[in-house]
Amino acid sequence: MSTEIYRSRPTTKPDNDAAEALMTDTGDAEERLPVMLMPGEGRTYAMGDLSAVFKADGAETSGQYSISEWWLDPHTKGPGPHSHPEDDVFYVLAGTMSLLVGSDWIDAGAGAFVLVPGNVTHSFENRGAEPAGMLNISAPGNVEARMPGIAHWFRERSAADSRA
Repeated sequence: MSTEIYRSRPTTKPDNDAAEALMTDTGDAEERLPVMLMPGEGRTYAMGDLSAVFKADGAETSGQYSISEWWLDPHTKGPGPHSHPEDDVFYVLAGTMSLLVGSDWIDAGAGAFVLVPGNVTHSFENRGAEPAGMLNISAPGNVEARMPGIAHWFRERSAADSRA
């Protein structure tokens, strides 16, 4: 099965009446508190040449999604090819992030958006000479529950294995 990478999406005009109804529908929403963080704030996981800053996860989102920033020093590999049931959305904040989606690598500059459906093999790394960062949204959430083990793995890998 090949993975197609869409560089744009079809545009359709939304039904304004339906959009307005969605904006005001309160349904059976669970009571949650707003989360407001300033730049650099969040729960930080230092992992050598990269770091993750979790903005919201688990309890803050009722497990619906996880939002984190991932920052990689120049010439730093990410996790390596892997897959999981959750969808991953990546939005590049700075620099150029190389992203593996299926069997294709793309170089994504600041402002690039990539959606990786669940169970599709993916990875990321910074092959450039400048730091690179991206926002990651995983749905459903609770990714942070796995972060202590993930952070330990990154800190324990060799310098040679972390170079891109």
